[in-house]
This record gives sequence, C-alpha cells and structure tokens, in this order.
Amino acid sequence: MNFVEELKWRGMVHDMMPGTEELLAKEQVTAYLGIDPTADSLHIGHLCGVMMLRHFQRCGHKPLALIGGATGMIGDPSGKSAERNLLDEETLHHNQACIKKQLAKFLDFESDATNKAELVNNYDWMKDFTFLDFAREVGKHITVNYMMAKDSVKKRLNGESRDGLSFTEFTYQLLQGYDFLHLNETKGCKLQMGGSDQWGNITTGTELIRRTNGGEAYALTCPLITKADGGKFGKTESGNVWLDARYTSPYKFYQFWLNVSDDDAARYIKIFTSLSKDEIDQLITEHAEAPHLRTLQKRLAKEVTIMVHSEEDYNAAVEASDILFGNATSAALKKLDEDTLLAVFEGVPRFEVAKSVLDEGVKAVDLFVDNAAVFASKGEMRKLVQGGGVSLNKEKLSAFDQVITSADLLDSKYLLVQRGKKNYFLIIAK
Repeated sequence: MNFVEELKWRGMVHDMMPGTEELLAKEQVTAYLGIDPTADSLHIGHLCGVMMLRHFQRCGHKPLALIGGATGMIGDPSGKSAERNLLDEETLHHNQACIKKQLAKFLDFESDATNKAELVNNYDWMKDFTFLDFAREVGKHITVNYMMAKDSVKKRLNGESRDGLSFTEFTYQLLQGYDFLHLNETKGCKLQMGGSDQWGNITTGTELIRRTNGGEAYALTCPLITKADGGKFGKTESGNVWLDARYTSPYKFYQFWLNVSDDDAARYIKIFTSLSKDEIDQLITEHAEAPHLRTLQKRLAKEVTIMVHSEEDYNAAVEASDILFGNATSAALKKLDEDTLLAVFEGVPRFEVAKSVLDEGVKAVDLFVDNAAVFASKGEMRKLVQGGGVSLNKEKLSAFDQVITSADLLDSKYLLVQRGKKNYFLIIAK
C-alpha cells in the first residue's frame, strides 16, 4: 500500500515537502505527529491526525505519537487568538496516560513488529534543558526574521488579537522544531505530520535539522476538517465531541456521525474510516440512488463508533435510536442506562412530580393531567387512550384510569409518556 496515494484519494493531503513520496517508497520511515495533552481525552478534531498515523502504520511505516507534555505547558499560537492556560505536571501525566489508552484502539503499540507504534513525551527531553543551553544549542540556528515570517506569528502580531503574542508562545516553534531534531537524532525520525495550521512549525523543524546535523527531514500536512456549510467540524451545541464515553456517550457520538450532511458524509467516510476505495465508491453510488436511506451516514456512524468504542456500544446506540424513531419495545427501553435515556430524550418536555405520589399509586388520568400537563384535559386523554394513542414506557396504556406506581419507574426515576406517534414527555420523580 502506498501511503501518499492512500491519503490523496481520501482527501487527506494539504501540503507535502518535495521528496517525501520518494523517501517513503525507498525505505521504512519513522514519522511523528504531535498531540496536545490539554485534556484527558482526545476529541474528534484529533481524529484526522490519528487516522494519518493509522494509515502510516498499515502501509508498513513506524508511527510515533508525541504527547506535548512540555509544549502543552506553553501553548501553540497557531490558530489561536489568545494565550491558553498552562497545565501543571501532574495533570499532564494523567492526560498522557488517558490519551495513550485511546490511541491503542487505532495503533499497534504492543506487537514485535519493527514498525510498532511508540508514544513519546517531549517533557522527557525538555525537563532538564536549561534556558541557557536551549538558547545556545537551538536558538542560534534559527533567526528571528525566519520565525516572524510564519503565519501563526504574523496573525498574532498584526493586531488580530488584543493580547498580542507572549515571548513564551513565540518560542513555541523552536520547541516543536527541537522535538523533530531530537527524534531525528534519537529515533531516526525523518517525517513530521500534522494539520495544515502546523506547516510553519513543522518546516521550522526541518530547517533546524538541516542547519544542525544536515539530516533528511520532510513534512506532510492534512487539511483542517470543515463542514460543507463552512461551519466548524466536531462541535455541537454542548461543545466538543469527545472520544471518552464520560464526556460524550456512545449514543451521542453515534448520533453526531449519523446526522452529518450528505456532502460531509461522502468526505468523512474517506477520512475517518479504513474502508477501501472500492467499498466507499460503492457506498457513494448506493447513497446517490436512494439518499433518503442515508446509506453513507449509517455506515460512517457504524465504522467510527465501533473503532472508537465497541461493537456492543454501536448496537446499543442503534437500539436507542430505534426507541425514538422506530418501533422499539418496552424491554429495549428498560435496558438503557440513565445517561443514554436522557440523551435519547434530550429536548422533550419534562415534568417533575413528587415520588411520594407514585409510592402511593395514582391514576394515569390524574397523573398526566393534574400532576404533569401531558394532556390539556381528562376528556382529551380518555379519547386518546380509547383509540390506543397513549403509551407508558413503550407499552399501550390499557385504561385511562390505570394505576401507576413507583414500580413503573425506569431507573427508579423516570416515566416515558408517548402521545400519538411522535410526541414524547418525560416525567421525573423526585
């Protein structure tokens, strides 16, 4: 498999230094990609870079995932309008351990293969590097003129931000450049990859290598992922879409991919899955013939959810989706954990009732009219129940005066009332 060709048909090449493709064709290459450890989970904004490493390893090359423990203490000015908060050492170590666990789902760290992945942390080689040594050994090789010419620096100095650019952030490209030099000298790393906003920092590294040891060094970047409508990729109303289930449930994660537009689905399935070109072309053809079936979105959501979480989580997400949009059973509803239940029915009208009311037992007609205004009147509810149009926890209500007790609660806390086919109401017992 040819790595550059693989990335090109997937739409994952933005810039590439001349000679990169020739280098990859003649030998097994070691390349690294940096990951900012500012949180203890990756989010889907990291996924394009992680998939680059995954394809790189599948093509027989050796990937290094660099956790920016040192640079994370400073903050990269690229694409930022203000300086970020700095992290302490204990937090960085915790974040690194969590990120490695996530990366292990994409990369082989454990086998005896010559191209097994490695996790490195630039804090390990920067922590004992004194300022004087850094200034003498690194700073002298790169001129201020060269550094000032970088877009990430120019944008911050040209008045686009009130805060300007601190000296700390100004040194960032030298630190990242030194990472490349260190890995070049200690691990034979000849290629750095990253997002297109990293081009300036990466080429500083290639220049530093050229000026210090004259070694081979190359750069390859992927485009920054956007939505077809120009909106920011990977953001929802509630913030980032995280890979860690503690922050974004597998159900919400699955729903994110399921709800992308047709145009985005056709691009994302190439970038965020390992499906072959033939299979993806076939899916695109099938989707074009019957867009309403959302073939691309369903397959994209399946592949990414299984890759990031598990097949079990994917099946549970599909089942949860069917509860809202399909003819799911009461048994399927009862299997949902509380977080998924609340995610599935996010945005539906909610009513709170005293749990004591349910402990004593209450007629459905009183509960759904007097205690929770699901129906405007008892007469309206009686007619709908008689017509089979009211369900409690996905089971048809047999009588309008059926007694409901705390034994009917889901997760000892919730009642799901359905009026007609599409109108849901959540009653919360407190």
